[in-house]
Amino acid sequence: MTVRVRFAPSPTGYLHVGGGRTALYNYLFAKAKGGTYILRVEDTDEARSTREFEDLQIADLKWLGVHHTEGPDVGGPYGPYRQSERKQIYLDHAHKLIEMNKAYHCFCTEEELEARKKDLPPDENGSYHYDGKCRGLSKDESNKRLAAGEKAVIRLKAPAKTYVLKDHVRGEVNFPEGMVGDFVIIRSGGLPVFNFCNVIDDWLMKITHVIRAEEHLSNTVRQLMVYEAFGATPPEYAHISLLIGKDRQKLSKRHGATSVNQYREETYLPAAMTNYLCQLGWSHPEEKDIFTMDEVAPLFSIDRFNKSPAIFDVEKLNFMNGQHLKKLPIETLLKQADQAVPKDHPYHKQSPEWKMECLNFYKDHILFFKELPESMKVLFDDSFEMTPELTDIFSWETTPKIAEYLVGVVNNLTTPFITAAQFDDWSNHIKNELKIKGKPLFMGMRAVLTAQGHGKELKFILPLTPSEILKKRVNKIAGAMK
Repeated sequence: MTVRVRFAPSPTGYLHVGGGRTALYNYLFAKAKGGTYILRVEDTDEARSTREFEDLQIADLKWLGVHHTEGPDVGGPYGPYRQSERKQIYLDHAHKLIEMNKAYHCFCTEEELEARKKDLPPDENGSYHYDGKCRGLSKDESNKRLAAGEKAVIRLKAPAKTYVLKDHVRGEVNFPEGMVGDFVIIRSGGLPVFNFCNVIDDWLMKITHVIRAEEHLSNTVRQLMVYEAFGATPPEYAHISLLIGKDRQKLSKRHGATSVNQYREETYLPAAMTNYLCQLGWSHPEEKDIFTMDEVAPLFSIDRFNKSPAIFDVEKLNFMNGQHLKKLPIETLLKQADQAVPKDHPYHKQSPEWKMECLNFYKDHILFFKELPESMKVLFDDSFEMTPELTDIFSWETTPKIAEYLVGVVNNLTTPFITAAQFDDWSNHIKNELKIKGKPLFMGMRAVLTAQGHGKELKFILPLTPSEILKKRVNKIAGAMK
């Protein structure tokens, strides 16, 4: 069997991170099985669906690296791939069911249905099933009423039987007899309902596996009925866990950014996003946390999905972004930094060699490229703010001695930058000649050379700091200590 899977979003808004995860799982499963991943657009909600959102969702999927083989923008042998362009297909199949006596026209109005509810007992969920008033109408009578201009929906005759679903995640799921009544498959205006067109599309597009969110599990019984009505074999199902926030509520805007587009605009790396989304409901067979799509695709299988809800933790996503940033080749680091650092920043005036040294150092100390300008402030800012910490360090009797020495050596610099060896020489002189060691040595040097009480290792920071900046800063600090 050739695996064929699909992701079928509604273009009524930005791509939700949950949708991104569903698309990713389908894509990875297709890759692992040498199958086909399809994008199908469920745009029958005419009031809310837009082509603009469709384009944005496709762009976000491509940013994630989830590329479809068939879809509305690339075509394929089972198109059209927009449901709005398949209406006649749904109508034709609905009328086939009527001819097979498995569906019928229902002329009951919404007002009539509402009025009859008081005479019907609700089910265990508080819902009311259709009472079957139009089920026995003959085709001739139905046709006459349609010809007279009466509006009608088309309902499927729900079989009185128990349905059993063997789900790859949920195990055996039983849908008891009478769980649903005769349900609408075509609305009075001719539009299909989700549970009907979803089945028709999956069937005709030869979808073999449906990987989708747990919230669709309750829809499955109606879909199984439609498959059965046509004598068709349903696909295999895997209903993946819900995404929730730290408060264990369904992920929503109150938890922060929920669309892929927002994370894309905030300069997250797509590799980090796919790595994190993949782990939200699926476990790596080698228990790895950090991996790329190419690395995990051959190992991906649907028997490693977890039933439990997955907590979307932005802090963990941020950590992963930093891990993937560290692994980027220097060419990519340079390109990303060029885009992230403002054009008027002195970073852009430095040599290619300096930039490589700078990025090779800072890649281990930032989570996002947008953090670079603030992180590099210590390299280019000769001003300083007298903080309580600096005031304390400057008050030590050892610090003025360190400042006096450093003012002399720094003012005598003739090279654009110092070397790590020069910094070692300065440290050794203070230790051996001035007899200053330990905390007074390292904190004193940091305070005089960087105007900071704490920070990254001086041996790496100072060789990246222009000598002219060092001179201005050291002289200002020495002056402030007098």
